[in-house]
Amino acid sequence: MKQKVGFIGLGVMGQSMAKHILQAGYSLSVYTRTKEKAEDLIKLGAVWMDSISGLANECEIIITMIGYPKDVEEVYLGENGIVSSAKPGTYVIDMTTSQPSLAKKIYEQAKLKDIYSLDAPVSGGDIGAREARLAIMVGGDKEAFDICLPLFEKMGQNIVYQGEAGSGQHTKMCNQIAIASGMIGVCEAISYAKKSGLEPENVLKSIQTGAAGSWSLSNLAPRMLADDFEPGFFIKHFIKDMGIALDESNTMNLYTPGLELANQLYEKLAEAGFEDKGTQALVKLWEEI
Repeated sequence: MKQKVGFIGLGVMGQSMAKHILQAGYSLSVYTRTKEKAEDLIKLGAVWMDSISGLANECEIIITMIGYPKDVEEVYLGENGIVSSAKPGTYVIDMTTSQPSLAKKIYEQAKLKDIYSLDAPVSGGDIGAREARLAIMVGGDKEAFDICLPLFEKMGQNIVYQGEAGSGQHTKMCNQIAIASGMIGVCEAISYAKKSGLEPENVLKSIQTGAAGSWSLSNLAPRMLADDFEPGFFIKHFIKDMGIALDESNTMNLYTPGLELANQLYEKLAEAGFEDKGTQALVKLWEEI
């Protein structure tokens, strides 16, 4: 019999992830601050819970996909949070991009309650979530990973166990660092194509399958050209991620000039009022701002 799953956080990506779990035949309970966000899932058979503690007490596996580290800490370690409310033997999986140090703290507090904790941030944006093609990077105990793997397989395709608690979050920082500088390159390439009189769509046909190819070039450059800046991943959340990566890099005395520049550019974009747009809106710095 499949485990009873709880899902907390139904944003741009969480909504699709939870839907895949429900459609795979799992019993699914959901909680989000705004119940309206859960209506579509409720119509499909999900059970609405009106509190985190109520959900935690009912479910055998609990997944969170929320906003910021402060939210993660509150949901897990706050009064009536997951760790204080879940039963011994429960598996908790934080799929938010958050601080590696916080993932370790949650793991240690959960272990005191005989709760198994995994940090499992994802990459792939709204498209990857919708198509169940997410990359999932997992830290925690290998035995817990093995038990939760069938559930991960309902949401993603590239699922890799990275090591002890916090390792999933560290891996996600590597992912975000690679994206940060890459997005600058995509924007500059698109802008160069336009300035030189080329047809940018034709340029993409030539360069996206060669050495310049990347997920951002193939999936976000077309959105830039279509002036589609709706969020597959919010700028404000990317700034949060880059801040974590910069803090971790500073702690390790690691030089990251590309990351620092990308963070500065995205901060400028947020100040101009684009924090709730998708990361592809960075191209506006070359066009309007």
